[in-house]
Amino acid sequence: MRIALISTAAVLALGGCVSVSPAPERAARAWVTTGDKAQLLAEQPPLAAPAAGDDLPVVAVDTGQRDQSIVGFGASITDASAWLIQTRMSPAQRQALLSELFGRGEGGLGFSFTRVTIGASDFSLDHYSLDDAPGGAADPALAHFSTARPEQYVFPTVRAALKINPDLKVMASPWSAPAWMKTTGSLVKGRLKPDAYPVYAEFFAKYVKAAKAKGVPTDYLSIQNEPDFEPENYPGMRWPAADRARFFGDNLGPVFARERIATKVLDWDHNWDQPQQPMTVLADPKARAFVAGVGWHCYAGDVAAQDEVRKAHPDKDVFFTECSGGQWAAKFDESFLWMMDKLIVGSTRGGARGVLMWNLALDEKYGPHAGGCGDCRGVVTIDQTTGAVERNQEYYAFGHASRFVKPGAVRVGSPAEVAGLRTVAFVNPDGGRALIVLNQTGEEKTFAIVDGARRLKGKLPARSAGTFTW
Repeated sequence: MRIALISTAAVLALGGCVSVSPAPERAARAWVTTGDKAQLLAEQPPLAAPAAGDDLPVVAVDTGQRDQSIVGFGASITDASAWLIQTRMSPAQRQALLSELFGRGEGGLGFSFTRVTIGASDFSLDHYSLDDAPGGAADPALAHFSTARPEQYVFPTVRAALKINPDLKVMASPWSAPAWMKTTGSLVKGRLKPDAYPVYAEFFAKYVKAAKAKGVPTDYLSIQNEPDFEPENYPGMRWPAADRARFFGDNLGPVFARERIATKVLDWDHNWDQPQQPMTVLADPKARAFVAGVGWHCYAGDVAAQDEVRKAHPDKDVFFTECSGGQWAAKFDESFLWMMDKLIVGSTRGGARGVLMWNLALDEKYGPHAGGCGDCRGVVTIDQTTGAVERNQEYYAFGHASRFVKPGAVRVGSPAEVAGLRTVAFVNPDGGRALIVLNQTGEEKTFAIVDGARRLKGKLPARSAGTFTW
């Protein structure tokens, strides 16, 4: 099966690279994680060529088929994650964990994409916005705007991660506008008042500039997390597609142009089940001229929605911006294989330039949180008493991509499926190849990897994933 391709012009518009270096002769290596946890990102013996006469299924890597360039893989530095890292770990523990998650040294995952919240989410210690005037009064001059809350824990954590990995790109998303801008007068539920559109655009510009002044870039921005959902007990805001389009075209676009803000703005930031929502926004000429792409979540629908929208708008970026693991899928093998299938292979095959899990870290009680999910998992679990770290299935699934697929890599051709194996392939900026292969079947699979004249023999145990590099 051939991967979906876009034109060279569209690849350039996406920031993609359209030339791929010849494969250097380097050692072929492999790392495997098995569903039974017998191997966890475990390096395998060096790969050799198949023996003469071996009749094996072929995973053909075609560097002539080029698609999106990669920004990175990672997870969100939520208030909860940052609070745990900053207050429940010793300085040595903190540095070791951040180096492991964001660094590219031996054993580092090399996360190069993260997301922060503009104000509170359910994974905050309490509910707040960045403009809470005394008594809940309206503040159209934004005189009470403040980044004091993220400066406590989130911004220091992002700055520390950036020091470890200067390639780190940061996305920001609000869960709600300030309460005084909303129809409910509350951070919970409601919509943005029509007369608040102009001041909310100024609010976003103020945030981007204030965060930058504190050493935190905003490379990507969505204007509303999950705009078709009004949570019962934590900040949220419903924002229909036609109204978002008007805000992009009439308010945010002009303000960002006036302030010379280069942040790339994404629409939707919600589930795969409603591709018609971003399609509606991108059908608006003024919004389409301003919006850089679409963000997606995993909680409903199918990953195929990404490609549906991308085919209609091949000049727009695709990002996968949130999915949480949790105790509703507690079994390591089932949730690990699902994430590999839908997020690592499926989302990138659907054009994603970046892929994010939700919380980078949570504690042993799946918190702290203020409403919302009571059994979500972080990429890692931090024990509040000792600061000890447990690495979860999300860690290993994302490690199979983030450790080996570098920023600026280009996705290239490989079979969507062959002999029960799912695959996705990349060429890194230095010409090195990274092939991710998923074996969800109940039997061991042996296969040939073919890249031009180079042939390698790969092997994966039952219910496992592997990353192969050469």
